[in-house]
This record gives sequence, structure tokens and C-alpha cells, in this order.
Amino acid sequence: MEKWETFRERLASVLVLNMAQEIRLKHKESDLTKIGCYGFSWTYLFFGPFVPMFRGELGVGALHIVFAIFSAGISNIIFAFIYNKQFLRRQLENGWVLAGEESQNKIVKASISE
Repeated sequence: MEKWETFRERLASVLVLNMAQEIRLKHKESDLTKIGCYGFSWTYLFFGPFVPMFRGELGVGALHIVFAIFSAGISNIIFAFIYNKQFLRRQLENGWVLAGEESQNKIVKASISE
């Protein structure tokens, strides 16, 4: 019985700790703000290539659809781990800056620079 309790605790900690965290982004020129995420993307795991499309990345979404077709959907599992990091990198390259608390900005910078 103890093994199952330990397994449940570990599973719960993995699911909670790996959830995506939100960070505010601010555009340098227009001062627009939006929310970005870093960490595991449960949204991508469930909705796959539609996530980039809803975020305005139509080309990325189309490319992910091609990957999903050729990999029989296995690529969706892989992209769930890396999509938020890729999205944040693209946003930072396109004139957005991190606008969260300084400690949170450091964590995000470290997580996306890996």
C-alpha cells in the first residue's frame, strides 16, 4: 500500500510542478502587454497544432500539423514539452520583453536559454 501512496504523491508532484507558469510580456514599441507561458504545455498536449494557430502563429501551426500527420500524433507529446519555450523565444526575438517580477524574469530567462 505504501508503494501506491508514494507513486500517487510523485505523480501529483510531477503534474503540478510541470504545469505552465504565466509571465507578462510587453512590446517595446507599442507598450502592448500579453501573457506568455513557460514550462510544460498541457494545452498543446490536448489540442496539438491548434495552439500555435490560436496564438497567431499560423505557419508554425501548419508545420506542426505536418509533423503530427507523419508521426501519427507522437510529435504532439514532444511539442508539449518544448512549445512554450519556443513561443517565448520567438516573442522575445520579435520585440517583446519580459515584464514580470525580476525574480520571475530570471527564472524564465534561465528556462528558455537551455
